[in-house]
Amino acid sequence: MRRRFWLGIAAVTLVALGSVLAAVLVYSDDRRDFDRMQEDEATRAAHQMEAVAGLSVGQLTSAAAFFKAEDDLSRHEFEVYGRSLLQQGALSGAVFIPRVPEEKRGRYESTHGIEILERTGPLSFRWSQPRPTYFPITYVVADKEQRRRALGYDLGQDPERAAFLSRAQDAGTTVSSPVIPLLIGGQGINVFRAVYRDGVPVETVAQRRRALIGFAAGSFRIDDLVATAADAVSSDVLLQLQAGGTTIFGATGDLGDGASAPIHIADRTWTLTVEDPDGPGVALPFALAVFGISLAALLGTLILTWNRRERMRELERQASEDALTGLDNRRRFEKDLATAMARSQRDRSNGALLIIDIDDFKRVNDSRGHPAGDRLIQEVAEVLRRRTRRSDNLARLGGDEFAVILPRCSREEAQIAAEAIAREVREYRSEGGDPVTVSVGVAVFGDDPRTSAATVFSEADTAMYAAKDEGRDGVRVFDPVAVREDVS
Repeated sequence: MRRRFWLGIAAVTLVALGSVLAAVLVYSDDRRDFDRMQEDEATRAAHQMEAVAGLSVGQLTSAAAFFKAEDDLSRHEFEVYGRSLLQQGALSGAVFIPRVPEEKRGRYESTHGIEILERTGPLSFRWSQPRPTYFPITYVVADKEQRRRALGYDLGQDPERAAFLSRAQDAGTTVSSPVIPLLIGGQGINVFRAVYRDGVPVETVAQRRRALIGFAAGSFRIDDLVATAADAVSSDVLLQLQAGGTTIFGATGDLGDGASAPIHIADRTWTLTVEDPDGPGVALPFALAVFGISLAALLGTLILTWNRRERMRELERQASEDALTGLDNRRRFEKDLATAMARSQRDRSNGALLIIDIDDFKRVNDSRGHPAGDRLIQEVAEVLRRRTRRSDNLARLGGDEFAVILPRCSREEAQIAAEAIAREVREYRSEGGDPVTVSVGVAVFGDDPRTSAATVFSEADTAMYAAKDEGRDGVRVFDPVAVREDVS
């Protein structure tokens, strides 16, 4: 009896120790995977932020070349070019800063209708004191209406900015400031690009100083820059942006469990840190000693089983979900369509399939870039969510194409629902302010039990393209009689 008791205790102890060891190994594996995921997120977010900022810096360089070739730049020309800089990149403001000698100050102020000012306080200015050379802001465009406070401001007397004008003049490359208060409002960085007189040599510093006619400059708001990085990661992660060990955005202190990646903007390097708060917690095996060896073994087995099931559910969800919109993907949609058609045949009821395609989507991608196209797809998906019923099956098939399965639905009801969807999208205004329309094709199933899912899909797709051919922003219901007449 006693021997069997101690053998049982030994067996329970071995099981408990084995469970603890297995749990620790699983935790270590999860931790490695989590750290790798964080590193990937940090790199992806940094590349996104650097790419967007780099695009704007490159456009600013092109602007400097344009101003150089134009020589006598008009306000209208700058407005047109400056607005394009703001619309295509991450810049929040763009300015042109000429070099004005003292002897030309009066004529310059008269010609441009501005006074050359210097700052005496956060919101107070006075006439700039006489100096050999002035660098006033002559033209400015911004995404917020705070342009007047910047016009005429002499950056040459500003200790926060004058040094970077000098660096940009001598280097002949794009120069970035640290984080400073922006004249257009908010905290951010200024980027300066020197503009030299056309047709003169600029190989040496002395030549560049003689040839300088002004600067093309842009402003990045820190919040806007970080927002581009946030678009590349999941919504619940923590972001921290540092420059030289000083935190300029996000949580202060050390994000010890986060992953970092460098970001290069002009001639400065920043550090972006990403930390996911949903990382692996303290594993259950550490509490096993408190609850007893036998209970620890049981709980360890249960937690491993539960963890495995949760992973399988997550993998199944990812396999059937569209990553961009969160809707069902094409694979899940094909299964749902087959199920709906089988139920329709069994119940002897009709159903309908709607194929929805965004009109002129390629124009959005070509004119505003793929990030804007992705945002438009997400916005349309949200409109479709609000418009469809809980019993309907909504999916994104790929690109700018969506599908809706309407169970227990007649031909007339399907057309009404499709027209309501088209109207809802038409009345919606995207973040970019552009009107959005869709073409909808409708196919009804259930009348013929021999009809396959592929046939119904083809009919709805044909109807959708017919709606596009008729001028877009419309609904077309597939008519087999009309198709047979067209073929004959």
